[in-house]
Amino acid sequence: MFERILINGLVLGGTYSILAIGFSLIFGVAKIFNMAHTIFYMLTAYLFFFGNNILCSPYVISAGVAVLATSFFAMFLYKFLFDRVKVHETAVMIISLGVSMIVQEVIILILGGHYRGVSPFVKGSIAILGVTILYQHLFTMLCCLITLFGIWVLLFRTYLGKAIRAVAQDKEIANVMGINVTWVCLLTTGFSAGFAAIAAVLTAPLEPLHPEMWLRSLVTILAAVVLGGLGSIKGSVLGALILGFAESSVAILFPGGSFLRGAVSLATMVIVLLARPEGLFGVMFEEERL
Repeated sequence: MFERILINGLVLGGTYSILAIGFSLIFGVAKIFNMAHTIFYMLTAYLFFFGNNILCSPYVISAGVAVLATSFFAMFLYKFLFDRVKVHETAVMIISLGVSMIVQEVIILILGGHYRGVSPFVKGSIAILGVTILYQHLFTMLCCLITLFGIWVLLFRTYLGKAIRAVAQDKEIANVMGINVTWVCLLTTGFSAGFAAIAAVLTAPLEPLHPEMWLRSLVTILAAVVLGGLGSIKGSVLGALILGFAESSVAILFPGGSFLRGAVSLATMVIVLLARPEGLFGVMFEEERL
């Protein structure tokens, strides 16, 4: 039982971490509370399904096209919608929710509301300590580690990463120093959606696809981000891992209780916030973000 919780917790926590980093990144840089973040996750999963199952395109090509299409779609939304009203946080939240509902209805109109599935990239399983582990689980965990390392390199070892962190700390000073703040925010939006898209490609073979999957993911990611501290990358990762293991424990210890996963995420968030209202890595000053 412990091994199953460990494996499932790492898979959930890894994919939640990638999703949560994307949400925190766009919030920290563009100061946008993007409620449509997980719609990019769902849209990618369905594009991946359409390319792989219906068009019969190779796995890698379907995944790559889905990730790129979602990233450009997010940049389009930022350029023509969010950027125009980003000073009004409530307006951004309402517009992003409206976009999410539109995308959901379009998917239902085109593909219907049935559950869908994507075949695994690697098939088969291996027995470790008496526990059967799918190769797809191992593949997902490896890809999550590579993605998280790639995000760290992007943010802390590249010029673009330095520009992103500079804009997150102080837009006016960054602009004075010659950084094109508008382009940085636009590219950050693309990266943020791209991270959500990668998480979708990794989890699509493991979980059924349905038009409302973005809602449950949104609850979990909001809980992870708030739990770790708004705008904190390391806090988002830690919060996502905590919720991943919490949800995995509930699903395994209480068979048939998978529907409680969202409630467990929110309950965990509430318990931590009661002790530390700013989150695990919450910041007191804007310059401490990222």
